[in-house]
Amino acid sequence: MSASGGTKAIVAALSANLAIAVAKFVAFAFSGSSSMLAEGVHSLADSGNQALLLVGGKKAKRAASEEHPFGYGRERYIYAFLVSIVLFSVGGMFALYEGYEKIKHPHPIEHWYWPIGVLVFAIIAESFSFRTAIVESNQTRGKLSWTEFIRRSKAPELPVVLLEDFGALVGLVLALCGVGIALATGDGVWDGIGTLCIGILLIVIALVLAAETKSLLLGEGAGAESVAMIREAIVDGDTVTGVIHMRTLHLGPEELLVAAKIAVRHDDTAAEVARAIDAAEARIREAVPIARVIYLEPDIYSEAAAAAGPDPAQTPGGDPHPH
Repeated sequence: MSASGGTKAIVAALSANLAIAVAKFVAFAFSGSSSMLAEGVHSLADSGNQALLLVGGKKAKRAASEEHPFGYGRERYIYAFLVSIVLFSVGGMFALYEGYEKIKHPHPIEHWYWPIGVLVFAIIAESFSFRTAIVESNQTRGKLSWTEFIRRSKAPELPVVLLEDFGALVGLVLALCGVGIALATGDGVWDGIGTLCIGILLIVIALVLAAETKSLLLGEGAGAESVAMIREAIVDGDTVTGVIHMRTLHLGPEELLVAAKIAVRHDDTAAEVARAIDAAEARIREAVPIARVIYLEPDIYSEAAAAAGPDPAQTPGGDPHPH
C-alpha cells in the first residue's frame, strides 16, 4: 500500500471532520442536544487522530541511525495505536458519560432545526470522506474482503480511516435517530440513549483498532503469498537447492526483513556460494520489492540433523524437502 494513498484519505477525512466538528458544536450551543455534543467531541477526536496518523507517517520517513539501525517505519504502527486510545478515551468514554447524564437529567431539545440540519450536513460530508477511503483502499485491496483487508493490511492508515469514517456515519445515524425520537416524543431521554449508543460504537471500533495495531506492533511476518514468492526466488536449483528455514518481519508497512538458512551443495566453493547468495538477494527484491533487508545463511542440509531438530515443514517459510 502506498503511503500517498493513505495520506490522501487522511487529508480528506481531516478536512471533513474539522468542518463537521465546528458545525456540531454550534448546533449543541443552540439546541442543548447531548447527542450533538458527543458527536462534536467524536469529530474533534477523529480530527486529532488523523493529525496523529500524518505525524506518524512523517516520522516514519526518517533515515536509519546507529540507535535504530532498521529505521523508523514502525512509528506508523505506534501512532495508529495511539489513535485507538484517543478514540476509546476521548470519544467513547465521553459519549457514555454525557449519555448517562442526559438520561439522568433529561431536558427538551431547543431549536430543533440546528441539530437536524447539522446532522444531515455531517452525513453528506462523512460520505464523501468515506468514499475517498474506499476508492484508495480498492487500489490495494485486491480480492480481499473488507474484513480481511482490515485484518491483513500492513499499512495502518487506510484501515483506521475506513473504520473511523464508518463509525462516524453510523454514529450520525444514531444521533439523528436519538434527536428525532426526542423531538417526536418531547422526551430528552431518547437523546441520551442515542448518545450512549454512540459511545458504545466508538469503544467497539477503538478495541478493534487496538487489537489490529497491537499485532502490527508485536511484529507481523509477510503474507503466505509473499513467503511463497520469496522461497521460490531463493532457490536456483544449482547452488541454492532449498530453504531450510526462514523468518520474515515487517519493519514497517513498506519494508520487509528476510532471514533464511539456505541449503547449498557440500562441494561448492565459498566464492560460488557468495555469488549464489548475491543472485538470490537480487531475485528476492525483484519478486517482493519491499524485501529490503535480507540475510541469507548458507548451510549443508542434513536429513539426520533435520530429523533430530525442529521439523522444517512446521517452520514458516521452511522447505521440508530441500535437495
